[in-house]
Amino acid sequence: MGIEEVYQRNLHHKVHKSGWLRAAVLGANDGLVSITSLLIGVAAAKAQNNLVTIGLAGIAAGAMSMAVGEYISVRSQSDIEEADRVMEMEHLLVDPEGELQELIQIYRERGLTDALATEVAVALTEHNALETHLRDELGQFEHTKARPVQAGVASAISFTLGGVVPFIGAVLPIAGHKSASIIAFGALGLVGTGVISARLSGSPVGKTTARVLIGGAIGTAITAGIGALVHASGI
Repeated sequence: MGIEEVYQRNLHHKVHKSGWLRAAVLGANDGLVSITSLLIGVAAAKAQNNLVTIGLAGIAAGAMSMAVGEYISVRSQSDIEEADRVMEMEHLLVDPEGELQELIQIYRERGLTDALATEVAVALTEHNALETHLRDELGQFEHTKARPVQAGVASAISFTLGGVVPFIGAVLPIAGHKSASIIAFGALGLVGTGVISARLSGSPVGKTTARVLIGGAIGTAITAGIGALVHASGI
């Protein structure tokens, strides 16, 4: 099997999508739930004249918050990976024999015989010692490497797209019923997010969609309840 064939086969696996997919799904789901909940809460508090302004402000603020939060979070992971890389480089310079023995022990624990573990460890060390230790000792792989900018951008865009869905329900209400329209659009958005997420990740569509929809419904219901209480209390 040639290199190109191996590459094409690996494309069928989902792990190479993990970095941006997690951020995108989280952003879209947060956008849908946050903006639907926000708009329903405002509507329940009888402040419907401000729905458009509040909705746009919520989308903008949420997208920026998601982008910055995701960037900082993933950047922290990237910093840890870089620190481990520097530390491993130092270990290889100070104690190359000890590092070789670590590799041999790792391969023994994975089921290789002593002779084969030693042969593999020596060969990989001669090829690229640092890369081998990062991969087999620390579990760092190029396709799962932390990418802060990518994660931040994916979060911001997906939050905006998710938030626009219930916002449309507020701007273009079905039969003039804003609350019902917001809920309907939000529910459709959550179903769509669940289906897309399941397709991209290879997980069961029904189970994933139900999880997203139920979580969003709970969040929306709680926010609507708080809005109704605010209106009733006259705050």
